[in-house]
Formats: sequence, structure tokens, C-alpha cells
Amino acid sequence: MPTVKAFLVLALWLASGLYSSAQKPSAAAACAHCHVAESRLQPDTQMAHAMQMPGSNPTLDAHPKLEFHLGKYTYKVETHAGMTQYTVTDGSQSLSLPVLWTMGAEAQTWVVERNGKMYESLVSYYPVLKGLDITTGDERLKPATLEEALGRAFGDEDAKACFGCHATNAVVDHKLNLTTLQPGLTCEHCHTGAMVHLSKIVHGDDSSIPRDLGNLTSEDMSNFCGQCHRTWDQIASNGPRGILNVRFQPYRLTNSRCYDAEDKRIACTACHDPHKEIDRVATTYDAKCQSCHAGGKPEAKACKVATKECSTCHMPKVELPGSHHMFSDHDIRIVRAKSGYPD
Repeated sequence: MPTVKAFLVLALWLASGLYSSAQKPSAAAACAHCHVAESRLQPDTQMAHAMQMPGSNPTLDAHPKLEFHLGKYTYKVETHAGMTQYTVTDGSQSLSLPVLWTMGAEAQTWVVERNGKMYESLVSYYPVLKGLDITTGDERLKPATLEEALGRAFGDEDAKACFGCHATNAVVDHKLNLTTLQPGLTCEHCHTGAMVHLSKIVHGDDSSIPRDLGNLTSEDMSNFCGQCHRTWDQIASNGPRGILNVRFQPYRLTNSRCYDAEDKRIACTACHDPHKEIDRVATTYDAKCQSCHAGGKPEAKACKVATKECSTCHMPKVELPGSHHMFSDHDIRIVRAKSGYPD
């Protein structure tokens, strides 16, 4: 339960008029008064910056003029005073549109709008290149017109999926709602009902506490995270097949021999705290592996080779074609020479 001080802070926050059913602002600032540890680092994570709005993109500010050539088309992404213009020209005609939404914190893809239709930019920014290349997954597109060269047009379901995973309160009653959208993933994105909880708890009513995600089994957690990162069912049924699915971690994890649908030691959150930035130091995860493989689980054999940097051998890094990024394969296994990519 919140302290008396927290009650007063929440009361002032609600009374200030910042909270309204029409605006639905982020609850993160108010949540922080009770959930200090979780709120301290989360705003600096990539998930928190999964969507960026004009005027708040340090990557584009640092690279104000970007250019890329694809066949007869030239792409320019130019930023000035916090506003970014996305331009494509075939040498004789041009289309130039303002970037309305940036998807991604490091690698970035942009969404523009023309004649009431949204487009995913055909080119994206990649940190390793410090420049542009074709958007991952769009390599096979062969634009025949200037409008096609803008990028892939969004259908209704595409837009809901994209905005629903990169922003908070973007999908309301199963429909895309840009008026309630908050860029990035805030408390409410995962903790459904956080706003209702806030509005009631200030009156001492704790009957609407959001679901405790810490009680989820490993399978339930995979399905929960898989809402954006793809579930086993989604990929097993619809693909993609082969190396193209390396970025869908819940699917890959479920294929692991050590996967246990009930054991929380193999759940997504056993290794990754969603309130903190991902830790890229291999030794960080050794204790997680050893919790089973050092006698914690009888059927989990101890590794005969090493007890450190387990993930470097058993979760090999794989480059997703066109992504300019190495993904750790979450299909945990004994990797044998020339064994290929298991799917």
C-alpha cells in the first residue's frame, strides 16, 4: 500500500487536471511514488523509447542530413529544429513528407502519411552504418512508382500492430486511436488498468490492483511478451521459417530442450528485467543457467566445458539478413559445428 505521502502526491496529481479520460496521460510519474525501483531506470530503456515523436529524437538531431540511393530513387532524411522531412525523388519528381512517428530507439524506421494513408519508410537508419539502408523485411520490394517508393503502405491491422507495440494507449477498443497515444512503452502498456488503479487508490480503494505479472508461468510469460515479440503459435503457424525468425525470442525459447512451461527459471523475466535496459555482458546470465545446471534441477546436466559465459556457446549470435544487427538465438542448445540453424 502507498505511504501517506504517496497518497497526498497522487491526490495532487489527480486534482491538478493532468488526469482526464480524454487525455489519459502516462501514469509513470505517479507510479514512481510507490514503485520506486521499477520506475527509476525504465524511462531510459529502449522499450520506453520504442516510439519517438518529432522534436525528441537525438539520433536524427545528430545526423541532420542522411541520404541513400536505390536504383533511380534518391532518399533524403533531413532534420532541422527538431522536425524531420522524408523525401524521395526519381530525378524529375519528388515526394516530401514530414516524419510523424519514429519507430525504434536505435535502429529507426519512420512512418509518414499521404492522402490519409500511412507508409512505413522504405529506408531506415542503422547505428552500425551511421546511415541508411533498406528497411528490414522490405528488401524484395521493387517500387515502380514514386508513391510505391515511399515505402510499404499500412493496412488497418498493420497500423494497429505497429503502433500497439511501439506506443502506449494506441489501440482502444481494438481500434487505432492516435489521440490517446503515448510514445514508447510506459507502465500502462504492460500493467493494464494502471490508470484506474491510480484513480481509486488515492481514495484508499485497492480493489483494482493490476494483474501481478510476476506470478505468470514461463509459458504464460512467453505468450504475454509474445504479444509484441511473437508467440510460438504465431510463428509455428505462419512463419517466417529459418533464420528470419531469430528475432522472435518467445518462439525460439519454446523450442529449447530445457524449456519448461511451468518453471519460472526459464521465463523471459528470469533473465530480463523489463524495467531495466538489456544487459549485454554474457557473464550476467551465468547464474541463471547455473540455477538449473548446477544441481538445481536433477535432469539438467552440468556443462563439461565451462561454467562461465554460457550464452556465448549455447545461444549463438546470428545476423538477421538486412538488419545490420546480431541477435542472440534464444533456442538454447548444444551447438555443433556445421549443424545449421534449427527451426
